[in-house]
Amino acid sequence: MQALPAGSYLMGDAEAEFGDADERPVHPVSVRGFSIARHAVTFAQYDAYTDATGRPRADDEGWGRGRQPLIHVSWEEAQAFIHWLNEASGLHYRLPSEAEWEYAARAGGKAHFPWGERYVAGLANGAGKAGADRYEHTAPVGSFPASAWGLYDMVGNVEQWVADCYHESYVGAPADGSAVDEERCAQRVRRGGSWGLAPWFLRVEYRNSAAPGTQSDAIGLRVARDE
Repeated sequence: MQALPAGSYLMGDAEAEFGDADERPVHPVSVRGFSIARHAVTFAQYDAYTDATGRPRADDEGWGRGRQPLIHVSWEEAQAFIHWLNEASGLHYRLPSEAEWEYAARAGGKAHFPWGERYVAGLANGAGKAGADRYEHTAPVGSFPASAWGLYDMVGNVEQWVADCYHESYVGAPADGSAVDEERCAQRVRRGGSWGLAPWFLRVEYRNSAAPGTQSDAIGLRVARDE
């Protein structure tokens, strides 16, 4: 886990018409200090959970387990894993809110990517192969350089479930970094883009959504924890 300081930032697409409509309006958010995992949850970590509980192992597509990022996990299964993790550890892990996720991904910056304004193929696992991005699919966690805040693969590799219920804009979004949650939520947010997506979809502002029961070879998760 990496402890992050409290802070404020502008959430969303700062270039008015550059991103999708659901990335607007840009709005100020103040985030309290919290911790977030340096890496996405790996198959090794999730296999410990499924083996302990007797649940079926997640499908790895034949790409390997161990330090490969977990895929084929739904939002609902992610919550079950976190519940088990909390009981086993006595701590309070959770999915990050969408606002916390973007705050962490920006790493104190204001650019489209954790490292700057321009996409650099050697710094993330996205579509195509160039430089360090030689992978046909997912890469072992930590294969690319960490951000200024010590976080790996915040964009690219696998999309990450966050806590929020998806809405088509930020109208009425919380300003305190908390998650937008609703009891009957048809779509949950996932962030960060994945190994098969072009650079535009790997921007820190980019949002995606899926039904809570969705599994995909491009979706995993990253945990957060209150401090």
